[in-house]
Amino acid sequence: MKRLLSIYRLLYPGERHIWVQVRIIHETKKALLVDNGRRFWVPKAMIGGIRLRNNVFDIYVKEGFLG
Repeated sequence: MKRLLSIYRLLYPGERHIWVQVRIIHETKKALLVDNGRRFWVPKAMIGGIRLRNNVFDIYVKEGFLG
């Protein structure tokens, strides 16, 4: 079954999302200023999820959006 899923992803590539560890510096109504070595403004519409693990925030964003 696992092999079928990987073949499916090769044939039909879609947007990939990843969890990225960040430090949230500032929040506005439409965006977050985050720091993961460099500072980025991330629109809230681009964030798929936020979780807190061991006092570190992880955000779920499109792969390649944050370096």
